[in-house]
Amino acid sequence: MDHHIADTLSRPALVRLDDRTTCLRFETMKVASALAAVRHLLECGTVCAGDTLVDSSSGIYAHALALACHRHGLHCHIVASTTVDKTLRAQLEILGATVEPMPATASLKLDQSRRVARVHEILRDNPRHHWMRQYHDDVHYLGYRPIADVVRAELGPVPLTVVGGVGTGASTGALAKFLRESDPSVELVGVQPFDSVTFGSEHVHDPEIIIAGIGSSIPFANVDHTLYDTVHWVGFDAALAGAVALLREHAIFAGLSAGAAYLAARWEQQLDPDRHVVLLAPDTGHRYVDAAYSRHSEALPLTELEPHDITALADMDLPWSRMHWNRAEAPPAASARQPIPVAS
Repeated sequence: MDHHIADTLSRPALVRLDDRTTCLRFETMKVASALAAVRHLLECGTVCAGDTLVDSSSGIYAHALALACHRHGLHCHIVASTTVDKTLRAQLEILGATVEPMPATASLKLDQSRRVARVHEILRDNPRHHWMRQYHDDVHYLGYRPIADVVRAELGPVPLTVVGGVGTGASTGALAKFLRESDPSVELVGVQPFDSVTFGSEHVHDPEIIIAGIGSSIPFANVDHTLYDTVHWVGFDAALAGAVALLREHAIFAGLSAGAAYLAARWEQQLDPDRHVVLLAPDTGHRYVDAAYSRHSEALPLTELEPHDITALADMDLPWSRMHWNRAEAPPAASARQPIPVAS
């Protein structure tokens, strides 16, 4: 029996979609990383009970950090994206978090950079606060080791391909890294929106980009590009089609990043039917109801979609592009880091 709901939410439901595809369905995936990170910081003495942890978030991490702070008797300060809706904000405030919303902007890119700048201001004025640095600190990898262990125990010694959205890199990257400790042949497929520097799609504008939580307008230090074998860039229209199909075909109500990942997972499974695909669905679809699911009648059948296979970043195009990354280094605009050693 769990002693706190955060412990429960840190574990995914494993749902077999077919003989070769399994979905790791989370209610709030980043609880796994936030909970393990906070526990590690407390054990190391970096933070103590009663301290304040601060970070910027588009929503999922905010909820995760608030739960971890509630679990361990810490204060929480969130610089919130415009994508944090009133339902989530109410939960955060009741959990005891201080929520500082950023004013609306015309661009999620501007929203992200402004949030990080605001975090720096808070730290300047409150030097005892601890910045969780979800975009940069590899401590967030730790929570995915137990998940990797469960995946391997449940699926057995089969060749695996992990498919999921690349936000901070601490979910797909960490999961593949831990799975490769026992099987170096595990393949990793990252999913990105357009308009993101992380894998070089900042030159392609998606007018309806709202896939919160993946992609970035700034370099993320804990994305290890050399872990990724293939990258899919998925626009809003294609992600909507994937999300609607995931709900219609498997009754899984998840966010747009899961829809994009489902699209990519189906494609990768068709290309190599001998591999078992593990698909990450990091959150529910509730915050996308108005902007996406309410438009389900517009969603294209997946049979009408296929990616542009490209060999150079300059060739990518909407609504969906795919490229063999071949565990290459970061593109110039995203090269903010060296390969990350995972703490034990």
